[in-house]
Amino acid sequence: MSFSESVEFPEFPEFPAGFFFGAATASYQIEGAHDEDGRGPSIWDTFCREPGRVADGATGDVACDHYHRYREDIALLRELGVDGYRFSVAWPRVQPAGSGPANAAGLDFYDRLVDELLASGISPAATLYHWDLPQALEDRGGWRVRGTAERFAEYAGVVAARLGDRVDRWITLNEPFCSAFVGYAAGAHAPGAREGRGALAAAHHLLVGHGLAVHALRAAGAREFGITLNPDRLLPATDSPADLAAVRRVETLHNDVWFEPLFAGRYPEHEAETWGELLPGGGGSYRLDGDLDLIGAPLDFVGINYYRPITVSDAPYRDADPATRTTVDVRAEETWRDDVRHTTMGWPVVPHTFTDLLVDLAERYPALPPILITENGSAEADTVDADGRVRDGDRIDYLHSHLDALAAALRAGVDVRGYYVWSLLDNFEWARGYGQRFGIVRVDYDTHVRTPKDSYRWYQRLIAAHRARITPGEDPR
Repeated sequence: MSFSESVEFPEFPEFPAGFFFGAATASYQIEGAHDEDGRGPSIWDTFCREPGRVADGATGDVACDHYHRYREDIALLRELGVDGYRFSVAWPRVQPAGSGPANAAGLDFYDRLVDELLASGISPAATLYHWDLPQALEDRGGWRVRGTAERFAEYAGVVAARLGDRVDRWITLNEPFCSAFVGYAAGAHAPGAREGRGALAAAHHLLVGHGLAVHALRAAGAREFGITLNPDRLLPATDSPADLAAVRRVETLHNDVWFEPLFAGRYPEHEAETWGELLPGGGGSYRLDGDLDLIGAPLDFVGINYYRPITVSDAPYRDADPATRTTVDVRAEETWRDDVRHTTMGWPVVPHTFTDLLVDLAERYPALPPILITENGSAEADTVDADGRVRDGDRIDYLHSHLDALAAALRAGVDVRGYYVWSLLDNFEWARGYGQRFGIVRVDYDTHVRTPKDSYRWYQRLIAAHRARITPGEDPR
């Protein structure tokens, strides 16, 4: 029995001509080859080796072995029929110590990857930073210090000089919220710090690094460039004044820190009530004159990663002493809801909040550039039949409902140009190790055999149906 005969699903959502579909991955999560061809250590190599940091002591040393199997993975993309592929460049593979001359072997790998994508008719989108900071830079202060932002711009120029003639789309940073606040405040991601002012400085320097990198990309003749953010749709647990105030503080932490400087030319309105004594005098001694102009340089697009809403309730400080309080301690907590299905990550599946978020962003920020959905997907409990078929109906339901929600946002007037599913492959899921599977292709971590799941075939059919509708009888690629 074929896939098409055995799986039923509703009619595909419709998207306009010119809308593109792709798939996404990230370097540390799939590449492996952590010590090959001159690659230096990253903060994630270090973090994974610290006992108790990552589930089951997992590392990205081998991951999906994409470094050696990239042609096989591009063949999967070609069969899938995607228009584009979003990958990330590993900074320590290009500059092992985070600065200085490029490591030729590292750049050669991305050269081969991009050429193979183009030969397959797939548009490359390169993310310059998906969290794998060279350890040497962390040893000198990491994102807490402005020097790292300056090194990042130099690195961006090095990569663009080599690949800029062939890469169609550049993304400076992926989810700086996670880099700054999950990594430097919550301690749940590399480098595993739990800080207050240090994390706020990291957030600012990530944005400065983005602004400097945009200038470097423009100087190198990059075609399109933007940044990827992961705004959350935040819902109050109740309508009480305390819960509504908690939502405002979490909105500052999750969303306003990024969107206000980038697209409104200002720092967050409610930052003082959110962080209080954690803000250094004058709003932040790490902020220099001209930084807002630098950060707010015009972009060709903004990438949005979206997975689930967060319900927020008021809570006391976990640590009342501002000397030891972290930036993520903003007197609020996530309230779990039990009225909807949850993915294996424990995330609620509420598709309409995707529409709501996009409409709200477009209304709040008139200067917002066109949107690309750079990640959307779900971790699910896949089942493998005796014949090897991977059934993941919950993932199909998730993707279908969220693409329906995305189509609704377009009908409401939001300018969204494309969608990258997360993820092409099952992979190293950061501090959760290999226990969560987001891929539309299953990876056997012992043999590294790739097996397309039912969701891969579903997405393949959706893309084909889109092309047939907008250009009957013709492949627009």
